[in-house]
Order: sequence, then structure tokens, then C-alpha cells
Amino acid sequence: MSVKGLYFRGGRPAELLIRGAHLLDPRTGLDGPGDLLVRDGEIAELGAPGALAAPEGVETIEAEGQHLFPGFVDPHVHFRTPGQEHKEDLATGTAAAAAGGFTAVIAMPNTSPTIDDASVLRALREAAELQARVPVGFLAAITRGLKGDDLTEMAELRDAGALGFTDDGRPVVVAGMLRKALQYQRLAGGVLGLHEEDPSLSNGCVMHEGAVSARLGLAGYPSIGESTIVARDAAIAAFEGGRMHFQHLSAAESVEALAYWKGRGAQVTGEASPHHLTLTHEAVLSLDTRFKMNPPLRAESDRQALIAGLKDGTIDCIATDHAPHAAHEKEVPFEEAPNGVTGLETSFASIYTELVKPGIVPLALLVEKLTSGAALFDLCTPKIEVGSPANLALVDLREQWVVGEHGYASRSANSCFHGRAFDGVVKLTVAAGTIAHRHPSTTPATTGVTA
Repeated sequence: MSVKGLYFRGGRPAELLIRGAHLLDPRTGLDGPGDLLVRDGEIAELGAPGALAAPEGVETIEAEGQHLFPGFVDPHVHFRTPGQEHKEDLATGTAAAAAGGFTAVIAMPNTSPTIDDASVLRALREAAELQARVPVGFLAAITRGLKGDDLTEMAELRDAGALGFTDDGRPVVVAGMLRKALQYQRLAGGVLGLHEEDPSLSNGCVMHEGAVSARLGLAGYPSIGESTIVARDAAIAAFEGGRMHFQHLSAAESVEALAYWKGRGAQVTGEASPHHLTLTHEAVLSLDTRFKMNPPLRAESDRQALIAGLKDGTIDCIATDHAPHAAHEKEVPFEEAPNGVTGLETSFASIYTELVKPGIVPLALLVEKLTSGAALFDLCTPKIEVGSPANLALVDLREQWVVGEHGYASRSANSCFHGRAFDGVVKLTVAAGTIAHRHPSTTPATTGVTA
């Protein structure tokens, strides 16, 4: 089944009445308690609390005290298929997405084989239509094999369903190659997503360059290794008039560069991850490999700059960069461990607990940034409005849970938040009109089903 560039297995359209939840959608202006009726997978009616009656055969969920949001969209995940299914596949990755309240995700092409050929992309689309619990879109590679030497057949990949292009995991080092890619992108359509890194400054580095790396005696990667490439590439985007999206920004100088070029009219956007918004390089003092990622956790000043960029609109969306690894791959010395952490199941709860509850970021802004990644890749943004497909996340902000205490929906457990207590339990996820996730406490026996 496909939904405008997204693919999933589908299911029976939801017939559901969610009664008394706090409806919050910053785009439609909803912010208060109400009832919401889903018929045949679409939002059919909105009403005051207790005002809507459940038609025959419609399940009723008594959700007083809980919050109902538009479903979240993650424009940056790694599902490791094809070729690395021991880490994650479409079924487990989308199960993790649904458990986190996500109703659509976009997967990266650094797989084995790389998604640099239309035949690989078509096979993935077919697999998603059999396995994916929530709609999945795909980015194709900018260069063949992510090697930075030869451009892929962008037009053919777009025709095969690619939402855009990225060599994520590796930067496009040569400016001339990136310029050529932008020229082809303007003809083929889509967006270029960029992993911004200067290998001459990051080669051999395993964490942020600063006081912690000096204390641990580990090779440090300076923040200018990211920000100088952001500035360069944004200038190329402005010159060519192409669309460019900066992935997983981590440095204060990168936020400054993005703001500067946005102000000059460049078609550039940026994302930040939950771990860069809530953690710093101080976490690496534990030498726990779950804190090893690229870009690395940086200083508190960088974290504060990311938060400020989120609030003032410089940073357009939150993306998890969900990067699963098998246990044995992370159970090695810090220097030898692969980069990457999972994030789909903890994205909302981590930011809600660390930034919203203390009053640093408004709840409505968090919801906006967790949904705005859709429009950046020309997808429909989930909304709570009559006539829209039901893409919904029902969350109990009052309920606390411990990350990993009962395992993970993901095949991998390399969460940098493992063992942390967070507020905000996703009770129900409705994706493209079908129920994709239901928390054990949200069952027909306890939610007032009427049939």
C-alpha cells in the first residue's frame, strides 16, 4: 500500500472514538479537551468532551487526562535493510517508530547494497508494502556506493520513488560534485540531505574535541569540522538555487551558518536530534559506547545553541537519526565501537522530560518540530482536522517509564537513554488510518469498546 511516496503494509481502517483527550495541534489551533471520531481511517468528527457518541462497531477509548497529537514524522532513520537485518529491518524499525508515536519515517540509503540503483529501491518499496507497520519513504544515494565519485541516476531514482538524495554517513567532500548534484536535483526534484563533516578534521576522531576528550585521552573532532562544511554547502545551495537539508546538526557554529544563509534566501533547512538537544560530551566520561555517535555529543554551549535554533525557527525539525547496532558491535572499547544510537522509541519522551517539563520548550513547539519533517520532503503533514487521514499519537504525559526496562520494539538496544526514567507513554498510534501501535494498558478490555 502506498500513500504519496510512502509505503507500508496497510491494514483495516480504524473505527475509533477517542473521548476526552487534550487535543493539541499547533497548525490547526487545537489546544484543549475534546472528542475525536475516526471512521474508515479518516478523522470524521471533532466535538466537545463527551459530546460524540460512538456509532455501532466503533471502539471507544476513554482518554481523559491524556494528550492527542498529530502523528510524528521522522525524516532520518536507518533500518539496515537490505543487508544488515541483524541490526534492524522494516518490520522491527517501523514497530519502534509506531511505539514512539511516529506515523511516517524516511529511511537512509547507506545499506548493503546501497540504495543507488532503481532496482534496489523498487525491491525496498515492495518489502515495505509487506512488512512496514507505518508508512516509510526512502532517500537514494547522491553518489554511487556513497563514494563521492560518480552521481547516481537521480531522475531514474526519483521515478522509482526516491523522496530525495543523501550520502548520509559520509559527506560529499568535493564541492564540485555537490554543485553538480544540486544541478541534477533541480531537474529531478526532491531534496539533497547532507551529512556535514570535513574528513580532514574528523579522521580518527571518536568524540567531540574539548575538555572531556583531553581528560580521557581520546582523539577529538572539532565543531568547525561540521560548521565550515555547512557554510560552504549553504553557499553552493544559494548560488545554484537548489534545495538542501542539513542532517543531525550538532554545533553552535552550524546553527549560526544555517541562520545566516536562510536570511540570504537560500533554500536550506536543518534538523537536530534528541540526543544532541538533551546530552553533552560529559556523558562520554562513562565510556559507554551507547554515547558514541557521529556527529558526536558536543559541549553545553552547542546544546544551548541547538535549543535556541529550535525555538527561533532556524532548526526546522527534530529527527532521531535512529541507528541500530547489534549488541556485540557495541560491546567493544569506545574507540572501536561503531557510531550510532537508536531513538524512535524515546524521541518524544526524552525531549518532553528534559526540555518541556522544565519550561525550556513549549509542548506545542515540540509537537510542531516532531511533525514538520514531512513538509521538508514534500509529504503531507499530519493534522488533527476533519477529513484528514488519521495520523495520531495518544500520549499520557502523567505516566513515567524506564527506557529498556521491558525491552525494545527495535531489534537493537543501543539507546543512549537506556535505564533513564522519562515521562510520556505513547498509548496508541494511528498511522495512515490504521492502528499501528497499542500500549498494553490500552486494550479493548480496559478502554470501553462498544460493538
